[in-house]
Amino acid sequence: MLRAKAGDRVSVVLPARDEEATVGAIVSTIREHLMDRVPLVDELIVVDSRSTDRTATVARTAGAYVVSQDEMTRGLPRLTGKGDALWAGLAAAEGDVVAFVDADLREFRPHFVTGLLGPLLTDPSVSFVKGFYHRPLVGSASIEPDGGGRVTELMARPLLNLFWPELSGFVQPLAGEYAGRRAVLERIPFVSGYGVETAMLIDLLDLVGLDALAQVDLGERKHRHQDTEALGRMAAQIMLTAWSRLRRRGLVSTDVPPAGLLTQFRRGGSDSLPNLDREIVVTDVSIEERPPLAELRHLVPRRRVAA
Repeated sequence: MLRAKAGDRVSVVLPARDEEATVGAIVSTIREHLMDRVPLVDELIVVDSRSTDRTATVARTAGAYVVSQDEMTRGLPRLTGKGDALWAGLAAAEGDVVAFVDADLREFRPHFVTGLLGPLLTDPSVSFVKGFYHRPLVGSASIEPDGGGRVTELMARPLLNLFWPELSGFVQPLAGEYAGRRAVLERIPFVSGYGVETAMLIDLLDLVGLDALAQVDLGERKHRHQDTEALGRMAAQIMLTAWSRLRRRGLVSTDVPPAGLLTQFRRGGSDSLPNLDREIVVTDVSIEERPPLAELRHLVPRRRVAA
């Protein structure tokens, strides 16, 4: 792979919010195996996405270059969510090929990066690579070997099969591990919330076509799981993202966007309603988009003050 890399520069970006427990091990592994032993990765960037813990300090100590999401997007409208952290990481990176890896992975191994880079470094026709894996769901009493992709199976996969059947072959459409050529990634918008992976696949399909998209088997992925209520919010943002792409294709008959508020019911709680034993929780799940970086490059230098 090092020979195939030739003169290209490779960046690895980790968006991280309150991930002090796992980000250090990931950074240390990449630095040891893919920067010190074999100089495959040229820069390793952690985007501190408004963490309230020691994420930035731990990542920097482990050997990453840490940038602040807010510093990288200063002067632009303030957005929230993972997608904006990814956009900030792309803006900070200088590589010709950029790989993104989630910062909550446990038992991280170097093949998570090399697997993503392989097709891009060896096949010039590939523009984007998506990872897939087994995702065990660890419960208090048992382990479901493939129980971790709940939003994928209940929301993302049915949506893609219905409206974008060309993408139905992607095993993990919501995977947080993927890589692409900078020249391509800079030409697509980044959805601010949890719809970013869905939007990315759809937009890349329109931009470069299915033949330029690849996927690789990364084995098994272990990470922190979210509760059902959080998964509901994630699903809602994916739904809104799909609606926005259908509208752009002219498949929506109205310009009035769907409601951006999600009402959920939480059992118990200090604000439970009488005779209901549930607390009403209303969350704004509306999505926004950061325009393609190529359109704003003159406003965002590649380097700003580190976090």
